[in-house]
Amino acid sequence: MDGIEHRTLQVNGISMHVAEKGQGPVILFIHGFPELWYCWRHQIHALASLGYRAVAPDLRGYGDTDAPASPSDYTAFHVVGDLIALLDAIASDQDKVFVVGHDWGAIMAWYLCLFRPDRVKALVNMSAVYTPRNPARRPIQSLNALYGSDYYICRFQEPGEIEAEFAQIGTERVIKEILTYRNPGPLHLPKGKGFGNPLDAPIELPSWLSEEEVKYYIAKYEKKGFTAAVNYYRNIDRNWELMAPWTGAQIKVPVKFIVGDLDLAYNAPGVKDYLNKGGIKKAVPLLEELVILEGVAHFLNQEKPDEINKHIYDFFKKF
Repeated sequence: MDGIEHRTLQVNGISMHVAEKGQGPVILFIHGFPELWYCWRHQIHALASLGYRAVAPDLRGYGDTDAPASPSDYTAFHVVGDLIALLDAIASDQDKVFVVGHDWGAIMAWYLCLFRPDRVKALVNMSAVYTPRNPARRPIQSLNALYGSDYYICRFQEPGEIEAEFAQIGTERVIKEILTYRNPGPLHLPKGKGFGNPLDAPIELPSWLSEEEVKYYIAKYEKKGFTAAVNYYRNIDRNWELMAPWTGAQIKVPVKFIVGDLDLAYNAPGVKDYLNKGGIKKAVPLLEELVILEGVAHFLNQEKPDEINKHIYDFFKKF
């Protein structure tokens, strides 16, 4: 935490907690689930030391940022609205900023580039590919047909249901189960069976994640609960409806995309071909670099911080 400054700003009608360090061109770091600004701790220190101003908010509903009560307050428009208001507040002197996203943060980064390409200099995105909107298929229905109703995103849809199960499993175990998940296959959460492991079975943390670090996440989720974070998943179909005007639109900012070959997102049906055979270039024509990290799973920015820091720096210094 050394040298990282924290403050709370009023943006887009909510109080948003922001961690930042350094001076220079702004890099906006956007976290995913079940993470917080904290997942970028390694990147904040590294990029600040290389002449950038690293800015990492807790997104709405997460950590020390406000969590509006209504599930409908977690659409892509709300989250991107927060981020634009944040940039107006902290980087009014910079027309465009660099952006780094992971998981849900990557999804929101794609939306940010789609809605406001005038605010983004370049993007490094991780794990979640940009998938063009299919006007004929509602996403949750499609996921249900593909993976079944036990698939985690499908299980997250019913308000209160997964929260009750997580409460039974316990916050600490939920956080550890997710952060240590390395199975490249789809994550299923059958009712009443949690993550498929006995609740008293010890979870061994990998070398890149300490008990101390996990405790930070646990403390925030014990205070906040999981509802607001899960509400992002409950807006997947709503986002699909709202995105109708952008059907066929392209991402028009320079992009580097990074994913681990053990990431469940990379191993989803069709994703490998979409990335490796160039299909993504139709939707993201300014994709300049594609990096597949061998032996690396979903939380790549924490698992391989030095490599990720170098990838971010090497890309952004070109601009």
